[in-house]
Amino acid sequence: MAKLKLMILGKDDDVLRAHCRPVDQITDRIIRLLDDMTETMRANNGCGLAANQVGVLRRVVVIEVEEGNVIELINPKIVAMAGEQHESEGCLSLPGRWGITTRPKSVTVRALNRKGEEFEITGQDLLARAFCHELDHLDGKMFSDNAEMIDPDKESRGGN
Repeated sequence: MAKLKLMILGKDDDVLRAHCRPVDQITDRIIRLLDDMTETMRANNGCGLAANQVGVLRRVVVIEVEEGNVIELINPKIVAMAGEQHESEGCLSLPGRWGITTRPKSVTVRALNRKGEEFEITGQDLLARAFCHELDHLDGKMFSDNAEMIDPDKESRGGN
């Protein structure tokens, strides 16, 4: 595994604002990307990472809101949402910046795993926020686009 370079908003906008392409075939390269993204996310104290945040324009996401439980999503789509939450969010591509966002309280995502098997997973609270945050990245959207407040003075605590 390898730690990958993070794309930073303001420097790497062409990649961060791009729409990611679907994965047509799960190859060794995609498996390596999943592993490298997990290492990169953990090394930067994040709880989620989208492929374009490491310069790869593919619909691939890793999320780890519970230590040791990495959720890998290939070609993810939100299929259900319910409720509402207003919480603080940060982002590894906007280091040291935080904002309050409105997200669904519950989100169900359909995706492929690393074996190419389709599955659905439902997340509540932080996991629901992470699903929305990371899938937004795949469409070139940043949490700051919809944040009610950005607070650059908060201590950096990692991010999605």
